[in-house]
Amino acid sequence: MEAAVILEKIYAGFLGMNIGIRLGAPVEPLLWTSDRIERFYGDIKSYVKEFKNFAADDDVNGPVFFLRALSDGALGRDLTPGDVSEAWLNYAREGMGMFWWGGYGVSTEHTAYLNLKNGIPAPASGSCKTNGKILAEQIGGQIFIDTWGFVHPGNSEKAASEARIAASVSHDGEGLHGASFIAACISQAFLTDSVEDLVTVGLSTIPSDSTYAQVVKAVQIFHGEHPENWRSCLAYLQGNWGYDRYPGVCHIIPNAGVCVMALLYGRTFARAIEIATMAGWDTDCNAGNVGSILGVAGDLASIPSHYRQPVNDMIVLSGISGYLNILDVPTYAKQLCSLALQCEHQMIPRELQIREGSLDFDFSLPGSTHGFRLSNTFSCRMRNNATAGVKGDGALEVMYDQMVRPQGCRIFYKPFYRREDFDDERYMPVFSPTVYPGQTVSIRVRLEKISGESIALSPYVRNSVTKKIITFGAEIVKDEAWRDISFVIDGENPSLKGAMIDEVGLLFESNSPAKNSDFGCLYIDRFSVGGKPDYYIDLKQQAKEFASITPFSHNHGSWDLVEGRMEAMVLDHGEAMTGNYFARDCVFKGTVCPHTGSSHLVSLRVQGARRGYYAGFHNGEVGIFKHDKESFVPLVSKKYELVREKEYALIFSALGNALSLEIDGSIIISCSDDSFAYGMCGYAMYATGRCGFGNVWVQEE
Repeated sequence: MEAAVILEKIYAGFLGMNIGIRLGAPVEPLLWTSDRIERFYGDIKSYVKEFKNFAADDDVNGPVFFLRALSDGALGRDLTPGDVSEAWLNYAREGMGMFWWGGYGVSTEHTAYLNLKNGIPAPASGSCKTNGKILAEQIGGQIFIDTWGFVHPGNSEKAASEARIAASVSHDGEGLHGASFIAACISQAFLTDSVEDLVTVGLSTIPSDSTYAQVVKAVQIFHGEHPENWRSCLAYLQGNWGYDRYPGVCHIIPNAGVCVMALLYGRTFARAIEIATMAGWDTDCNAGNVGSILGVAGDLASIPSHYRQPVNDMIVLSGISGYLNILDVPTYAKQLCSLALQCEHQMIPRELQIREGSLDFDFSLPGSTHGFRLSNTFSCRMRNNATAGVKGDGALEVMYDQMVRPQGCRIFYKPFYRREDFDDERYMPVFSPTVYPGQTVSIRVRLEKISGESIALSPYVRNSVTKKIITFGAEIVKDEAWRDISFVIDGENPSLKGAMIDEVGLLFESNSPAKNSDFGCLYIDRFSVGGKPDYYIDLKQQAKEFASITPFSHNHGSWDLVEGRMEAMVLDHGEAMTGNYFARDCVFKGTVCPHTGSSHLVSLRVQGARRGYYAGFHNGEVGIFKHDKESFVPLVSKKYELVREKEYALIFSALGNALSLEIDGSIIISCSDDSFAYGMCGYAMYATGRCGFGNVWVQEE
């Protein structure tokens, strides 16, 4: 199978998964039932709710973050449950986001997480022996494994095997059969669009005498006898395979029946996710799994525009890294395709070689928008034009319709989100920007004039606090040649300094009179942001949102803003992380004011909850420390008498393998270590206490 075919199918499958989740989430139980869904929404044919931006959901968090086990070291060898359990522990903020933290013995995922934290390794962490059969066979076994199907296209046995391994961290028994079945169906969908064949292949990967296989076969038989009415099949499932027979919060068996029913009766992408939603029970999970399968099987052409357009190639996650929580779908599809090829030991085409930590949008995938938006949707419309690019490939097309001076429109990508950008707080997403001062923004554009004299293009960014637009020059465009617009974001600009950037793009302004109004198209062939960030975080300009201080994500502890400082109080550990997840050589400047306790630290190259470098004061010493899984040890340290209520200025540098710490202008300590090459930065405490943390300056070298 050619890489281009795999890429488009992965793109369609991942979009399909997220469309299904978005459709099903508003009617997720417990209050919603199939009867209530029918009463209030009837025969669903579109989204039942419009969102400003759809907030995070566990059904996409798991597939994205747990797959990072591959890039974190498992790629190229046999996957183990321990690989995936490490991703669980590293990318989740305990008690916040990621999945449902419903309590030990109630939520399967929360239970498995606490088992891991308390020394019960995977797969015992999710086993029937450890947690009991009911808890181990809830639906999570199949809802977090879609990506294992994406990275093993056409290899259903491998997809089923690795999905089963991944699911064993938290599930067992029928939960593992569900993981194998769904992943196999997704993998097989790269080869066929026959739902009967997909179900048959899925069944081939699980024991024929399992309850999961029995419910699948029961739906197959019922469909064969009653092929026209899915509601009669739902009534059959409710009467014979319902929650009354399979207890727990959300058992896998009833929902497996719904997934197969949606596939067989729906057959097309749209109708299948609609049936999965109208059936009730775990609506977003079921519609998401079905959307993955039929998104791959039917390709992009099978996804109706009214479902695809609101997604706009942008997904919000709620893991531990605010940077990783802003996901560009085409870029992620390319990363998944690259993983799929690497799993088969194939060469990675140049167009799939993604440089992590930078943005590079080429609009090459059919219909892709890379999350671009318009401020004026009355005078302007946006779409992907498949042949308008420099090489005759894709470009973003912005049609402007009879605009006159001084009308305009902002054409932009959104690199940072605030609470005001969402309707709800599902799974508490937190954000660090994907674009920073000091970086270079490059945009390749071309004008197609139908009428009008000229237009003005001003590259700009927007202050996330004041909403002020900061422009970087302007060009009057009259001709229709391709041109490159490039600028460096000036972090010293007084209108921007200390704040985050929540828009970056072009300010389009009409420059023609009413008698010759501007009408035509602006094409964007490429948009990229790269280079070394050099930015300042002024805490007076930040806010507490989603239970975190912008632009940080917090793991453990109580954090608040008090008189321009970030005050933390922790029991045994608390941490604030921000910045580009893939920052390498970096200098971090900040202040710490110890109130009580013995641990007051700054950090660099933090890769989650389990890996990173820390520097500062810890247990009566000053030093540089390494956190690696369960280990928190000094790389170099010496005795130091800490003064309470004194504000210390700390500068922590990581340049190549060289690590150094300055305190109040003097180099205190240095060492060398090559364990971690990149990561986030921030503040931390690794012992009980209180501390005040000040403004931050970060410079990547």
